[in-house]
Amino acid sequence: MEKSRGKIGIREFVAVVILTIGTKMADDTPAILFEQMENAAWMGPLLIGALSIIPLYFLTNVFTKYKGKNLFEVTLYLLGKPVGYCVLFFLWVIGGIAITIDSSIYTDIIGTMYFNKTPTLVLYAILMGICAYGAKKGLEQVGSFAWSVLFWIKVSLFLALFLTFRQGNMDFIYPFFGPGKWEVLKSSASNLSIFADFLFLSLIAGFTASPAVFKKGIWISLVIVTIELSISLLSFVVLFDYEPVKMLNYPFHETIRYINLEFLPNIETLFFPFWLVALFIRFSFYLYLNALLFGGLFRVKDFEYLIPTLATLFVFLGMIPETPTFSIFDFREPFLKMITPIFFLFPCLLWVMSKAKGDMKT
Repeated sequence: MEKSRGKIGIREFVAVVILTIGTKMADDTPAILFEQMENAAWMGPLLIGALSIIPLYFLTNVFTKYKGKNLFEVTLYLLGKPVGYCVLFFLWVIGGIAITIDSSIYTDIIGTMYFNKTPTLVLYAILMGICAYGAKKGLEQVGSFAWSVLFWIKVSLFLALFLTFRQGNMDFIYPFFGPGKWEVLKSSASNLSIFADFLFLSLIAGFTASPAVFKKGIWISLVIVTIELSISLLSFVVLFDYEPVKMLNYPFHETIRYINLEFLPNIETLFFPFWLVALFIRFSFYLYLNALLFGGLFRVKDFEYLIPTLATLFVFLGMIPETPTFSIFDFREPFLKMITPIFFLFPCLLWVMSKAKGDMKT
C-alpha cells in the first residue's frame, strides 16, 4: 500500500474527525434516535460514546503497539492473508455502502431543502465531483483545510445552538427518560455504529505524526463529538418538543429555518455555507479512505487515481432509490444495527490475536 507523502498532526486529525462525525447531527441520524428514544434521544450520543470506550480502548492499544502500521497491515498480520483479505474486503464493501447511503441522504437534503428545482443527478454529480477533487489532493490537504475552517464552522454551530435554546422551552425535555431507561440504553447500544467511523480511522493510523497522536486524537475527538451531538439533539427537543421532532427527517435544517435573528430573516443562508463546507470535507475524507483500502486490497500503488472512478460509482448507486427521503431512511436504520457488532467486536478480536501472538507483552 502506497504511503501518504507526509504525516498529519493532532490538530488536523482531530479537525477531520470532528467534521466527519459531527456532521451526522445534520442528516437523518437524529431522526433515527428520536424515533426510538423520543425526547430522551439526546442521551443516546452520551451512552454511545460511553460504550464506544470499550472497542476504542482495544483499538488504540493495538495501533500503539504496531507503530507506523494501519488497519490494512495490522489485519493481514494478525489474521493471516486469506482471512485478512476477506475481512478487509468486507469492510471495504461496508464503507462503500455507507458512502452511498450518506451521500444519497445529503443530496436529498440539498435538493429538498435548498435547491428543489435542480435535478438530483446534477446536485449529486457536483457534490461528489468536488469531494473527489478534494480527496485526490491527499490526506494532508484535507486535514489542513479541515483545521483552517474548523473554528468558523463551530462558531456558526454555536450561534445556531444559542438561538435554538433561547427560543426553545426546556420543559419539553420531560419525561426525562422518554420511553424508559431500559429502552434508551437498548436503543443506544444497538446504534453504536454511529461512531463506527473511528474503526475506519485506523486506516490512517500510520499516517499520523506518531502513535501518540493517533491515540490522543481518538480520545479527544470522541469526547468532543459526543458532547456536540448530545447538545444538538437536546436543542431540537427544546425547540420542537419530541412529538413534532419525531416527524422531521432532518431536524437540523428545520431548526435553522425556524430560528431567527431580527436583522436577518432568512438565517439559513448564514448556516448553509458552513454546513456545506463540512459536508465536502466529510465525503472527501470518506472517498480517500475507501480508495486507500481498495488500493491495498488490489495492490494499486497510486490509489488516488481511483478516487474519481469510485465517486462516479457511488453516484450511480446512490441514484437508484427513487424516494431517498423514505427508502434510504428505512434502509439505514437496520444497516446501523448490522454494523454495530462489527464495530464493537472487531477491535477486541485484533487485541486478542495480538495478545495470542505475544505482541502485547511489555
